[in-house]
Amino acid sequence: MERAKVYFTKQITPETVVEMYGRLGVRLPGKVAVKVHSGEEGNQNYLHPEFMRPMVEAVNGTVVECNTAYDGERNATDKHRRLLDAHGWTAHFPVDLLDAEGPDLCLPVKNGKVLTQNLVGKNLAHYDSLLVLSHFKGHPAGGYGGALKQLSIGCASTVGKCLIHSGGTDDDQTTVWGHMAPQDIFCEAMADAAASVVELFRGRAAYVNMMCNLSVDCDCCAVAEDPCMADIGILSSLDPVALDQACMDLIYQSDDPGKAHFIERVESLHGIHTIEAAAELGFGTREYDLIRVD
Repeated sequence: MERAKVYFTKQITPETVVEMYGRLGVRLPGKVAVKVHSGEEGNQNYLHPEFMRPMVEAVNGTVVECNTAYDGERNATDKHRRLLDAHGWTAHFPVDLLDAEGPDLCLPVKNGKVLTQNLVGKNLAHYDSLLVLSHFKGHPAGGYGGALKQLSIGCASTVGKCLIHSGGTDDDQTTVWGHMAPQDIFCEAMADAAASVVELFRGRAAYVNMMCNLSVDCDCCAVAEDPCMADIGILSSLDPVALDQACMDLIYQSDDPGKAHFIERVESLHGIHTIEAAAELGFGTREYDLIRVD
């Protein structure tokens, strides 16, 4: 596989997101699903709709999300829709809660390490292309969250999230608690799930990671730690594996003393294994050229 191109700028503005997407030299066709993280109620670190607005409008996209599989304000359709309203998403964009109603869309996982199928919100089938806008940060289950997590856990329905977290053993649960697979199996299941979504949108997807508000906790946490590092920048690529790898490399290369806390979170949960597994599945590469845009 050829080395991927990853574009990087230290500038972090709504307009820069659009510029970094433009650097990819693609035009996403047809109806564009824009995957974001809507932010759990009480979370202070998620990226607000005002920040995403120029990018979503540039592709005439529809913001898409899925229900969660843990306690909170996003684990049921009615509650999640109210929170989407409260956080301002519906005021700015058309918003599609992909798994608001069943049945789920079952995507095959070809030659997966753990999964044979991935259950996503059925409305994902309504879109011609996919733009993944990821707030890169730590994560209390996966170690880190970036493009691969958005593709896997982010696009999975509630039941699909349980399938991933359990390593393929539970597909009839509504909560992940008590059904967690061994950590490496979970990471491999995330890579499998991501592979199925990449395949669905092959040649019709683009990815932008925003390295700001760098907390060790995810935007899914109602009570999250404040950021432990200074902002780093925005990266874009057509390869989600290379994109996440480049972000991790920038963390390790940083001279910010707060990186030790961030790295401890990632390494304690073997977060890099999701990237390793994804590369082994062949839908992306860890080898890339970082192209600086300043």
